Amino acid sequence: MAVTWDLKPEDVARIRFAFSPMWELVASLRTLQDPSRQSIHLPWIKAVRPRLAGLDLDELFALVPPSGYLADFITPPPRTPLPDYAAELEQVRNTPPERARTEAATIAGTIAGTDRALLDRFMADPAAGVARVAAALETYWRACFEEFWPRVYGLLERDVLRRSRQLAQGGARELFAGLGPAVEWTGERLLIDRPWCHAGGLHGDGLLLVPSAFYWPSVAVMSAPYQSMLVYPVLGVGTLWEQGPPPAPGALAALIGRSRAQILLALAEPSTTSALAARMSLTPGAVSQHLGVLSDGGLAVGLRLGKQVVYRRTAAGDMLAGAAP
Repeated sequence: MAVTWDLKPEDVARIRFAFSPMWELVASLRTLQDPSRQSIHLPWIKAVRPRLAGLDLDELFALVPPSGYLADFITPPPRTPLPDYAAELEQVRNTPPERARTEAATIAGTIAGTDRALLDRFMADPAAGVARVAAALETYWRACFEEFWPRVYGLLERDVLRRSRQLAQGGARELFAGLGPAVEWTGERLLIDRPWCHAGGLHGDGLLLVPSAFYWPSVAVMSAPYQSMLVYPVLGVGTLWEQGPPPAPGALAALIGRSRAQILLALAEPSTTSALAARMSLTPGAVSQHLGVLSDGGLAVGLRLGKQVVYRRTAAGDMLAGAAP
């Protein structure tokens, strides 16, 4: 069973990347329901489990069952490459009630018991249900996710920068080949291994590619009436809960300083100042100063992408980092 999308040349030309705090938040609800599915997130689960006692997440769990379809309206496709959580929450709040009712009914048709009763309550007054769900998402975000978001953000940002460069250098074939075994590109069609079938083209708005840490290692799709979107597993998820910056070899640290050595090693993947600051546990100002020294020394270079400056190692930086004992 597979989702088959026909991509015209104009669709391929309109491929764009983004990542979504709301998607990660909602996907983490499945992680809580089935920790064995994603044991890689056990450090996060252990940290937040004591905080769950005071939260009412039953309606959210009903809309996000452990497997199968989850309500699309609580994971709206991001409208910008770097969406803000508050803006995405506002999108959820503005969901048309009838759309929310239809999506809840899709889930209700497959389950029974308490969850079915919660969904029946939601469908009886979907406008009130959307308001309750948005409030529950906000409470859950602040209690269990907000403090961890910078770490997740940094991982997703690095993936988007890597994939954007891959698309620019190798085209769609190389890009799709790297999204995992569930995704296959024939040159005209994108085949996505999913437990339901769908065939057809996109609907004029291109294709949005979204990496995910908490949906890893699975893929997901969204289509009309939403922006066509493929959620794929982020690379490097195994490093997500590592503590602190990468260790700096003694010789390299003695040569350029420990913090600068750590930053140079972290630039194995392009990154922004803010993402480096979160990973290094330094202030953005301190990271900016270190990047200035590395840039002046010819070891790093900054490239402007939209409103952000992305730093990467130069060939000289690669040689120095690679030669560090």
